[in-house]
Amino acid sequence: MTDPRLVVSAAPALRTPAERRQVRTSIERLLGTNVDLREWYHIAARDPRLAPIAARFQGVKPPRLLTIFETLVNAFACQQLSLVVGLELLNRLAALSGAGRGAGGAIHYAFPAPADIVRHRASSYRSIGFSRQKIKALLQLARGVDRGEIALEDLEREDDAEVRERLLAIGGVGRWSADYVFLRGLGRLHVFPSDDVGAQNNLARWLGRSKPLDSAGVIRAARKWQPYSGMVYFHLLLDGLSRAGLLDPAAPGARGAAQAAAASAPGPSAPPGAGAASMRRRHSSRTTTP
Repeated sequence: MTDPRLVVSAAPALRTPAERRQVRTSIERLLGTNVDLREWYHIAARDPRLAPIAARFQGVKPPRLLTIFETLVNAFACQQLSLVVGLELLNRLAALSGAGRGAGGAIHYAFPAPADIVRHRASSYRSIGFSRQKIKALLQLARGVDRGEIALEDLEREDDAEVRERLLAIGGVGRWSADYVFLRGLGRLHVFPSDDVGAQNNLARWLGRSKPLDSAGVIRAARKWQPYSGMVYFHLLLDGLSRAGLLDPAAPGARGAAQAAAASAPGPSAPPGAGAASMRRRHSSRTTTP
């Protein structure tokens, strides 16, 4: 058996070593290709309940979004909405505010930068479906980052307590959004978003509990998998997508089943791919794993 290869095609063509390094760094972050998970598999192998699901999805790496700003915008869009609606809002946001490039007869949009977002009035975001609360949070964040008043990328260097304190000081950010940033933005795999209602239900079902879990119950249950409880979160999401038929698009009714499952999912709850628009970059990429 040969080792799997990841082949990335970028358009327009990369012309300089700096551009190639930038794309490589982006792919490593988006797909978690350089994350060493050997300890995770050791932990999973010792857990009779976890071992089968870890083996089923063996090779999965923890995905991240490219910037903390993008992660927060994803969180704002998906708060208290079904996944279908949250993803649609993100796509509309990219089309409204992101830079578009044509490639192969299609237009690909970059995820909007803070400066892109502040150029539009609140009414523009209302017209694409954002609520007043979401617009307020979105514009406050974008203006703060654009003016240099909110520094996000240096959160990478802070400990958990400092990160949480700084995130919760941002308008529109609550416990779920902060956990979402820890896992999807910072790649801190010891965080299981305990306020994610969908994840609470998935975990309770998977553990065979007769009653739903609350946030405290999730935290207690996840202690045994530290420092990789976030990997359990990702695997349960994949299991839910598989049960809905989304991971086997050729199956009859798979598309409808996946949409129905997503539409009925209580928020806040977002899958690893919640930043669908994030893949539509200024250098759009197509990845294959032969």
